[in-house]
Amino acid sequence: MTDSGAPHDGTLRQTGPVPIGGRRHRSPLTMAAGLARACHPGPTVAVTALVTALVAASGRDAAGCVLAAAAVLTGQLSVGWCNDAVDAGRDAAAGRSGKPIVAGLVSARAVRAAAVAALVVCVPLSLACGLTAGVAHLVGVAAAWAYNLGLKGTALSWLPYAVGFGMVPAFVAAQQPGGPWPAWWAVAAGALLGCAAHLANVLPDIAGDMATGVRGWPQRIGAERVRALMPLPLVAASLLLVVAPPGPAGAAGWAGLAAVAVCAAAGVLLGGRSPRVPFAAAIAAAGVDIALLLANGTGIAAS
Repeated sequence: MTDSGAPHDGTLRQTGPVPIGGRRHRSPLTMAAGLARACHPGPTVAVTALVTALVAASGRDAAGCVLAAAAVLTGQLSVGWCNDAVDAGRDAAAGRSGKPIVAGLVSARAVRAAAVAALVVCVPLSLACGLTAGVAHLVGVAAAWAYNLGLKGTALSWLPYAVGFGMVPAFVAAQQPGGPWPAWWAVAAGALLGCAAHLANVLPDIAGDMATGVRGWPQRIGAERVRALMPLPLVAASLLLVVAPPGPAGAAGWAGLAAVAVCAAAGVLLGGRSPRVPFAAAIAAAGVDIALLLANGTGIAAS
């Protein structure tokens, strides 16, 4: 439901602060490119595609899937733009010259305006999916905004991720006939995946975050503990998705759980070589969990 506020984008850091907005006169094409990069396009596209796939697997018709995709896309755009606008000063101080605002491709004011505009459009699109589904989606988007606007620097930085990811099954289930509640295990698994995503997301940037005064939960416990803790929510979420749904788990479910365990172990054992290894391992494990959710289809609604 959320791209989780500030995903690691792989940009290189320079030593010392970088001035913001090196270009005063920007062509429309340059600004459009800057906005496209500032929305965190990878997570935005991935989250939109995955949630739309879950909506389709739950039985929604084509028109409903398009509407859900538009709601999720505008929500993710608002979150990504909000993140880059809020973090522009810290990005410059950390030398993140690959960031479009720091590079001068687009101004922080333009990115901020785009974030607000996307949020305004997101509200009616979300509610058009149904009142319960719309509220669930907007709660997830609000959690991501809360992360961007301050919670990312507190010990509760994990909470917006847990809420945002936990709202995905609620958004999907509520669009089924009768608007049922989501199954408890689907919400719990989503929240656990959110916590894992937060740890994986922040791990590569802990040193830079500490240097600029961002002290969220992962930064407070340190990189070594983050690497050791990250497998726990991943494996717990997978276990829920395999054993909690009604009926036998089946060979595919157990194979998925084994695959997640292997990814989690690889992240721990190889994480000392590069902070990106646990991140990649967490992404792979999350992909398996998404497949398990897709396999459940309409089953993520409470029976």
